[in-house]
Amino acid sequence: MKTQLTLCISGTLLLVGMSGCEKTPERPMNVVYILADDLGYGDVGCYGQQIIKTPNIDRMAKEGMLFTQHYAGCTVSAPSRCSLMTGLHTGHTQVRGNREITPEGQQPMREDTYTLGKLMKSAGYTTGIFGKWGLGNPGSVSIPNKMGFDEFYGYNCQRQSHSFYPDHLWHNEEKVLFPENENNACKTYSQDLIHEQALKFIRDHKEQPFFAMLTYTLPHAELNLPHDSIYKMYENSFEETPYIGKFDKVYGGYNTSEKPLASFAAMVSRLDKYVGDVMAELKELGLDKNTIVIFTSDNGPHHEGGADPDFFKSYGPFRGIKRDVYEGGIRIPMVAWCPGTIKAGAQSDHISAFWDVMPTLAELTGTVLPEQTDGISFLPTLLSKKNQQAHNYLYWEFHELNGREALRSGKWKLIRQPIVGETILELYDLSNDIQEDTNLAEKYPDKVKELVSLMDNARTESPYFDFGREK
Repeated sequence: MKTQLTLCISGTLLLVGMSGCEKTPERPMNVVYILADDLGYGDVGCYGQQIIKTPNIDRMAKEGMLFTQHYAGCTVSAPSRCSLMTGLHTGHTQVRGNREITPEGQQPMREDTYTLGKLMKSAGYTTGIFGKWGLGNPGSVSIPNKMGFDEFYGYNCQRQSHSFYPDHLWHNEEKVLFPENENNACKTYSQDLIHEQALKFIRDHKEQPFFAMLTYTLPHAELNLPHDSIYKMYENSFEETPYIGKFDKVYGGYNTSEKPLASFAAMVSRLDKYVGDVMAELKELGLDKNTIVIFTSDNGPHHEGGADPDFFKSYGPFRGIKRDVYEGGIRIPMVAWCPGTIKAGAQSDHISAFWDVMPTLAELTGTVLPEQTDGISFLPTLLSKKNQQAHNYLYWEFHELNGREALRSGKWKLIRQPIVGETILELYDLSNDIQEDTNLAEKYPDKVKELVSLMDNARTESPYFDFGREK
């Protein structure tokens, strides 16, 4: 008999067979996975942000567990999300870059791809995703409803998510039109609609196990949002330089933002409000102690559309931003919350990454993993157990800017860039040099040789992605 994680009446999670719990087990744990877009490690208060207010995420950390060494799947959106969805690092994923399809969509995954949605459906969960998809194009085999999700509401295409006032969103396979937003008018705000649909999904499925992915596009540019009370907290707080731009629904870009600093801060605080709404909804429904909520981000902060990561120190104590494979581009906030199950006020230095989410949910639900996975379950860490396995190494690759690779093994990190051209090897000791300032490659040639060997063997060739020489 498969083991599965169930909630006993005592309120304590145990990994046991059905006969291992003397009291009748209740329904399996729900899972809500909240994924911010381009939110940096240092953009929230519990990770050191001093200007932007994030009281709900901070409370989530106070009542749950904060991870200090969690990593995104990549340093840009699509490959990072593919890593999350498939339990593979970018040396093995099908999608390894933001490969665009016009007029709408990105590089699709194959029809037989095993995803988080398929895993959770096989475990008896109702599944939903609300926000940005970015892993296929409309009409392809790689849309949410064909990748294991019962319900989808949001943007299929990440370029179109650059506008928060779109002319359409998708509800499953139906296009939902917003003619009032034509010609870049700002009438109907997408994030509120997406948030409302996510809360409705939770309410509608309160009597059955559910898996909800809330993939908001905040605080990714464009830097525009309703000028409500959240915006007004920051409206006159900064000396501003307007960002002048124009959004094109086929080719992307970003609309003008009159006050980009205030807008960015308000977008983070609005995201924080959404997190608070989810926590409140779960509590009101009596599901807060039966739902694991995870909050994180898809990669490091951006410097686009008027955003200024230097002003807010969005990268925290690290070097680098989005598109870098330095820590600031790939190390991200992650907070986990489930009162009575996840220890309040806990902090974990366990090294984990997006490709660990699939094995974690597999262990949570007693589901057999596919043969190929790069991940290790961090469920023991969530439950404050001492039997947590560790990675031998973590690996990333990035296919823009002539290609970049990174590998972390323990305290050591090797960066190889550019891949096309005159390649430089950089070796850092993260235990003493978290800002990656001192390249130790010449001092420790044997360590470089060891990590280069791991790096060379970490990846398989891709038919579409070849470090800037896309086929």
